[in-house]
Amino acid sequence: MSDKQNVPPGLSEKLQHHTSGGSDVEWLPPLPIKYYTVAHIVQNNKKRGFGQGKYNGFGGKVEPNETSLQAAKRELEEEAGIKAPLKHIGVLLFIVHGADKTFHIDIYYSEEYEGTVTESDEMRPEWFSLSDSDSNKEGLLPVPWDKMWDTDQCWIPLLRKGIPFRGRADFDKGEDGIFKPRRWWYGLLED
Repeated sequence: MSDKQNVPPGLSEKLQHHTSGGSDVEWLPPLPIKYYTVAHIVQNNKKRGFGQGKYNGFGGKVEPNETSLQAAKRELEEEAGIKAPLKHIGVLLFIVHGADKTFHIDIYYSEEYEGTVTESDEMRPEWFSLSDSDSNKEGLLPVPWDKMWDTDQCWIPLLRKGIPFRGRADFDKGEDGIFKPRRWWYGLLED
């Protein structure tokens, strides 16, 4: 097994290699963990904060005395005005060169929700086609991969198929302030 197929530091579960890439630089050293959540129901144009201007799921920091699932439900209601029966499907670890923490992000999804999707101070929800082609019967645009995090194409197709996954991506922050992936690895949970 090549080094690129080995499970990177920080991902301790038994995982089957799915995809990896980037340069052959060493993984960044693990840092203290800060917990976050992301819930995917629709893609959203992030209006402020980390990832501003990118399409992303609803989510944010896990507050003290709050579980990851509680945080995901709270963030979904705050950012979109809806409630959903969220299911855990993945974990992402993001480490940014020069940062003081590892971003541990629990990924949740739902295929249904209650309420009316509403724009918030943080997010402007938009719908995109689940079809991989440019034409679809709903008249929706395809997923705007070029306006999302560079490594989203590694794991969002797994989420869409309901396949549990784990992943890690290390980033450098460019002089322009844009995060560029330096190395990434995504795997499927083994039975």
